[in-house]
Amino acid sequence: MSETQQTTTKPVLDIHERPAFSKWIVLSIQHLFTMFGSTIFVPSVTGLSPGVALVSSGLGTLAYLVITRGKIPAYLGSSFAFIAPLTQFMLKDQSPGSVMVGTFSVGVVYAIVSLIVYYAGVDWIQKVLPPVVVGPVIMVIGLSLAPSAANMAMGTSNGVENYSWEALAVALITLAAAIIAMIFFKGFLGLIPILFGFAVGYVASMCFGLVDYTLIKEASFFQVPDFTIPFVDADPVVTVTVILSMAPLAFVTMAEHMGHQLVLNKITNRNFFKDPGLHRSLLADGTASIIASFLGGPPVTTYGENIGVLAITRVYSVFVIGGAAVCAILFGFIGYINAIITSVPQPVLGGISLLLFGVIASSGLRMMIDNKIDLNINRNLIITSVVLVIGIGGLFVQIGSVQVSGMAMAALVGIILNLLIPERKHA
Repeated sequence: MSETQQTTTKPVLDIHERPAFSKWIVLSIQHLFTMFGSTIFVPSVTGLSPGVALVSSGLGTLAYLVITRGKIPAYLGSSFAFIAPLTQFMLKDQSPGSVMVGTFSVGVVYAIVSLIVYYAGVDWIQKVLPPVVVGPVIMVIGLSLAPSAANMAMGTSNGVENYSWEALAVALITLAAAIIAMIFFKGFLGLIPILFGFAVGYVASMCFGLVDYTLIKEASFFQVPDFTIPFVDADPVVTVTVILSMAPLAFVTMAEHMGHQLVLNKITNRNFFKDPGLHRSLLADGTASIIASFLGGPPVTTYGENIGVLAITRVYSVFVIGGAAVCAILFGFIGYINAIITSVPQPVLGGISLLLFGVIASSGLRMMIDNKIDLNINRNLIITSVVLVIGIGGLFVQIGSVQVSGMAMAALVGIILNLLIPERKHA
């Protein structure tokens, strides 16, 4: 995501301008492909349904536009912050009921904070979640997932000693394709390096004989995604452990949400914190995750990739964003697309992960640099160090059946240290 310096440049299409139908479709498809790779990546590595993730993304975005009164051109996609707990629930515990409750709890936290913001303003959030806390936690999100990326790239993702040179070759080809697209491609292709990496990696997997075509052969054009409806397909698993594994991470994505708002303010030359208000955008973000919980999808959040498209094209129209959301919903019901996504081999996901998880960690570091966090100050050094080691090391607290671990634990400890350690000027 890159900030534009042309904050006063006249937009090609402003927020409430509607493009001609032919251009509308093309512009919306561009946003769809921009978010596509990252949105389907989360369910692909966590065991959730890519089709459900697409539908959740589209419905969540439409809800966001409605709640913010059509004033903020933002697209919502699957959040990377929740990959670790989602993986635990789906791949280890085989518990879609936990995913429902965890995702729902994220939305509830957003709703509570939006209510507080409405009455108390936004200054308190900066005190609870300053860059010295949020930056390291974002780094933890990426770095704690690094072993998973490496295992998928080597073909050992299931903990079995089945190291494969073919798998590693496919992973490196996938990684190289995504890097080349990011650095050298211009225009539309330059906006979809992750999707390009997926495509090249998939072709390479076909050449190495790593693709299982069974699901593709059995797929139909129209296919209802594998929705997991509460009390119909699975019973919600309401435990303190489930809630504490995901709910605290909402504060991390909230900080990301506010960062995206700041960039959108600059790009569109508006102040969305005031109109329609941060409380509305937070409520809209949380509502989108609650919608996802009723379908069995992952939590969603605003996407920096799509903000980058706004900055480059100067097309700020919410009609274009809404069109992309409708397209995402339609794509979720196309069986062939779901089957192809599901058949993507682990090494392809591993190759993309080597880049994406590193980018996540780097974005946390960039946040600290941009905000001039001085690690010569002991307070900053302590908070950063403890958060990183707790998060990456996997320290957890177990009280009976309740467990707080990983990124959630790191976020909570970071917030507590920030509130307890007094600020002193550096001598």
